[in-house]
Amino acid sequence: MKESLKRSWICLFEVLVQLARRLFLWARREKMAPPAVAAPPPTTTMVCARQGRLRQRYEGCYRLVSGCIPYMVKEEGGEESGCQDVLGRLQVLMISTPKRGDLIFPKGGWEDDESIDEAACREAFEEAGVKGVISATPLGEWIFKSKSKQNSCGLQGACKGFMFGLQVTELLEIWPEQVTHGRRWVPVDEAYGLCRYDWMREALDKLKEQLLFERNFRPLPSPELVDSSSLYMVMPAAAEGTVALC
Repeated sequence: MKESLKRSWICLFEVLVQLARRLFLWARREKMAPPAVAAPPPTTTMVCARQGRLRQRYEGCYRLVSGCIPYMVKEEGGEESGCQDVLGRLQVLMISTPKRGDLIFPKGGWEDDESIDEAACREAFEEAGVKGVISATPLGEWIFKSKSKQNSCGLQGACKGFMFGLQVTELLEIWPEQVTHGRRWVPVDEAYGLCRYDWMREALDKLKEQLLFERNFRPLPSPELVDSSSLYMVMPAAAEGTVALC
């Protein structure tokens, strides 16, 4: 009987020793462990604009370009209005470039991993910070020279450009090329006087025709417009004698 009790006490003592040892090891690990570091707050990722011409499409000697005229129809109260009234409320979004006082529409190289309308939507996002619904068919195609080759002879710098209408549904506050491109909403009739080239005015005519004769056209809700002063971006100093409308 005494031997049995003795063995029981010995077993209990060994169990207590094992528990104490484990508690000691656990406490030491906790003391030596590095302090927990809070996870950094999530960062907003910004998509960069494409650079270079490695994927650029060409047609003979022409560099292929795709672009769009971003537009919206200002909302007015009352009953649904006719097509002519829609054109009266039509506004287009134009963008600026450094050291120039006139405005252009977003456009750029059509690359070999995208369709022509995808290229136009990408340029609208990168240069003007807008997204929307693009027209099913182009407004037309135009031959022109790149900005840097305006005074060159022959076909050097020649581009074939395709333009679309883009009904804007989202106006972004941050976009990839906002450092070099400001943006400005203007009534379509005022836009004619701000266009840099004749082909841009022709594209505006085509946009108006497309909206006027498109049987199923319905204006989408306009993106929320802020005060016009916030639509002007501070740009690098313009060349002497020019006014930077950006």
